Amino acid sequence: NLIEKHPDGSFTKETLTRAMKALKKRLKLTRLDDESRLGHDAMSKGSRSGIVAVKPPLQYPPEVWQALEQKGRVRIDRNGLVEVVEQPSNPSSS
Repeated sequence: NLIEKHPDGSFTKETLTRAMKALKKRLKLTRLDDESRLGHDAMSKGSRSGIVAVKPPLQYPPEVWQALEQKGRVRIDRNGLVEVVEQPSNPSSS
């Protein structure tokens, strides 16, 4: 089951982890697609994509993204685009 909840109604850690993975994959693919389109002529260097936020994968309901936003993992803009918030790389703090 893709979306699992605890008895109190909160999402399981596994559900949130899968949602983050799906979001990062979508962001990566969207950036790659954008970068491949930037420069087709042999003299131009394909530059980095400026895309930082994407429409979240639809297999997860908006509540999942809101839960991740409350945890500080993502940022949701007013257009419904979701941006991954870079976490400080200190695994012992969680």
